[in-house]
Amino acid sequence: MSDTVIDPAPKPDGSPSASLVVACVQPTSALSSADNLADCLRIARDADSRGVRLLVFPESASSRSDDVSVATEAQALDGPFLSGLIAGLADLDMTVVCGVTEATVTEADQEGRPYNTLVAFRSGAVIAVYRKMHLYDAAGMRESDTFSPGDGPVSTFDVDGFRVGMMTCYDIRFPELARLLAVDGADVIAVPTSWVRGPLKEEQWLTLCAARAIENTVYLLGAAQTGGLRIGRSVVVAPDGVVQSALGSEEDVLVSSLSRSRLDDVRRAFPLLAQRRFTVSTTARERTASP
Repeated sequence: MSDTVIDPAPKPDGSPSASLVVACVQPTSALSSADNLADCLRIARDADSRGVRLLVFPESASSRSDDVSVATEAQALDGPFLSGLIAGLADLDMTVVCGVTEATVTEADQEGRPYNTLVAFRSGAVIAVYRKMHLYDAAGMRESDTFSPGDGPVSTFDVDGFRVGMMTCYDIRFPELARLLAVDGADVIAVPTSWVRGPLKEEQWLTLCAARAIENTVYLLGAAQTGGLRIGRSVVVAPDGVVQSALGSEEDVLVSSLSRSRLDDVRRAFPLLAQRRFTVSTTARERTASP
């Protein structure tokens, strides 16, 4: 693990902690969800032992999203991968965000193209679900050929007094979604990704991470797949746009501490949300109750 730090225990009165230890997992996920489950359980327990309070796995952590594997490896949210992960970590108070390929058949999509889904859970219970809204139909690729787009809800949840929102990979190119999460109170935005290599793609990823952090005065956690076409480059960006911690292309777990005082200082200096002249709204919006 990189940049390992230990956070003090959450305050028993429920007030915000002074800091939050987070971790971004950067693996080369296998095609097999069974193989990935064993790896995820091992990584999560190691992270918990190091004081991590919020662990973010990348997009497609259940099964690498190669076209050949999507149909065969997609599972319902109560399928063996996610059920096994939630049950296997039920004794931990650490919050986990994990990208899964969610099997589904709806009236709108009888072909049963799966959702590209993020699930947040803690202590054996799901606390938030987000289905990727913006599919990567760009640069010669068509994610919509194999996945269905989500339509919400967009939700935030609490981890030790820090409000956390989620979005996935290509979503980061659409600033409205990050702004919606910030308006909903997000202090941290987790962005699991499987960013594909290409001209200027690494530079764009880092620029977009910094931009979304700066314009919304939030911490941004980019947890990335690596290996093959995937670039890695997991990153933790502070609300002033400074890259606080980062990985290259190696498989690793990036651990970093988020400071409440740094967040508050940036927001006092740049009260951007209070000064905005435009509003962002969508019907695909729902705030979860604090668990």
